[in-house]
Amino acid sequence: MTFTADEMMAVEASRRLTNDNVCFVGIGLPSLAANLARRTHAPHCVLVYESGTIGAKPTKLPLSIGDGELAETADAVVSVPEMFAYWLQAGRIDVGFLGAAQVDRHGNLNSTVIGDYATPKVRLPGGGGAPEIATSVANVFVMLRQTPRAFVEQLDFKTSRGDRVRVVVTDLGVLEPRDGRLALVRTHPGVTVDEVRAATGWDLAVADDVGVTEPPTEVELAALRTLEAAG
Repeated sequence: MTFTADEMMAVEASRRLTNDNVCFVGIGLPSLAANLARRTHAPHCVLVYESGTIGAKPTKLPLSIGDGELAETADAVVSVPEMFAYWLQAGRIDVGFLGAAQVDRHGNLNSTVIGDYATPKVRLPGGGGAPEIATSVANVFVMLRQTPRAFVEQLDFKTSRGDRVRVVVTDLGVLEPRDGRLALVRTHPGVTVDEVRAATGWDLAVADDVGVTEPPTEVELAALRTLEAAG
């Protein structure tokens, strides 16, 4: 069964979640991966969105954290201050799924500006809850398409610290921390180590035992495409 690089990325990221996880979800690719996990192997995974929805079960991909279906399908809806102070900062959420515009070799993330902060080339949506998520959950999972513009030697702005980043899943492979810096541990089917290195803006560390990601199953692809079609 054929699949795209983005589909491989979403499927591989979704496999990181289990039924025991409470996951703080970002919009976009992280939301796609988290909802795919709920539709396949982790139906009891609890999805939490920044708007205060706990246990959201959307039938389509939400357009934003304010999408009405998140509240309509949630087990509970709390205020944003309660979400951060009582749920997130108190350690009640164990996984945070984040995206970004840039990542460095230490897993630090930029979602604020491209270029100088005072006179940026591009002003991005901003950190939102990402800085608090990055320092409050036990495990940060990052999803980001891999290019030299995104995987940079030096961030234009450090929005979120990478101390708790456990994995970076890209459209080319999987990176995990090794001795304080990200290292390539798996490539996706059909991707070479040299291609991943060429898409990285620093001298990428490569694990001695680099593996190859298991391709998406028919069940995973069907669930993924159903979500995308409805979203």
